[in-house]
Amino acid sequence: MSEAQAQSDRAHDQVIEWLQHFEPLEDPRQSGKVWYPLDEVLLLCLLAVIAGAEGWVEVAEFGKAKLDFLRRFRPFANGTPSHDQLGDLYAALDAEAFQSCFIAWVGSLTSVGPDIVAIDGKTLRRAYQEGGAKAPIHMISAWSSRQRLVLGQAKVADKSNEITAIPDLLDLLTVKGATVTIDAMGCQKEIARKIKEKEADYVLALKGNQGTLSKDVELFFDEQKAVGFKDTTISRHQTLEKSHGRIETRTYTAVDDIAWLKERHDWVGLKSIVMVESVREIIGGKTESETRYYISSLGADAERQGEAIRGHWGVENSHHWVMDMVFRDDECRIRKANAPANFATIKHIAGNLMRRAAGKHSMRVKRRLAAWDDSFLARVIGAG
Repeated sequence: MSEAQAQSDRAHDQVIEWLQHFEPLEDPRQSGKVWYPLDEVLLLCLLAVIAGAEGWVEVAEFGKAKLDFLRRFRPFANGTPSHDQLGDLYAALDAEAFQSCFIAWVGSLTSVGPDIVAIDGKTLRRAYQEGGAKAPIHMISAWSSRQRLVLGQAKVADKSNEITAIPDLLDLLTVKGATVTIDAMGCQKEIARKIKEKEADYVLALKGNQGTLSKDVELFFDEQKAVGFKDTTISRHQTLEKSHGRIETRTYTAVDDIAWLKERHDWVGLKSIVMVESVREIIGGKTESETRYYISSLGADAERQGEAIRGHWGVENSHHWVMDMVFRDDECRIRKANAPANFATIKHIAGNLMRRAAGKHSMRVKRRLAAWDDSFLARVIGAG
């Protein structure tokens, strides 16, 4: 058997396995009027998005141009649907059920064990209707910093709804043994409780949204720093990074001698507090500094907690940047009903497959190669 045939067979097997994870999805179309099976439509959209499609017209045109390629995997006996048929189907498809299938698929790819899971939100800015009939939707995603995969996502009405959506998303994920990081919006007692119930640890950013907790932590570090931390035991770690014309030094200081704080604030699993001092030296001699504070269910381990905090910052570059600059999230005009959330899920599937595909090319180059070279597209779909 030639290498090309072996590669084609692997891709075919992976497609069948991928589709099996989406079998629980109910087809919202009327039975007896379905010309295009749901599994074929899902596969069409995924391959089209990998190859650069950014809307239903482009997905439909991809289907016409690549029908022979598509038939390597499924019959496509009636060809491929029009852009209107695609838009109507994805608008009606149950977004939560689709996300659940996505999470089950990702779970089959990932290993269980120590990981850093960053939970963060992003607004799909053009997923709205004119005249305010529908506001832009907001998606929260769980990102594996070590495995570099989107583990799951959930749609919320707006950013403030992250607080209620995060526990629901955690319920769907396997995070046992992981360290979960969330920005200050998610620094909530019930979210901390849920993370511990899932047998994971947390590192949560602090701001002024938790009453006196943030002020107490800040005051403690200010007082101890003034006396050289002689009254407490600390764990300290420092990193130095050079990039984009700047040098950034980060100093992480962790303290777990906080019985006084736990008496004042009832947080499940709280064991330590962390201060991060950042100093940026920019070309031209300008210096910027910033101090941030965190609470954690881990013991004072500045190196480990620093890795988790940096891992959370990385979600901006590793996930959100890719969604914006490679998949053009902020320019996507898909707006109808469930279609924006479902199209976002398709893009997350495509992104995960492209990250797993062999090769050192950037995501942007991989996407173009997938459009130009059927054998490369087959390798990407075979990465799942």
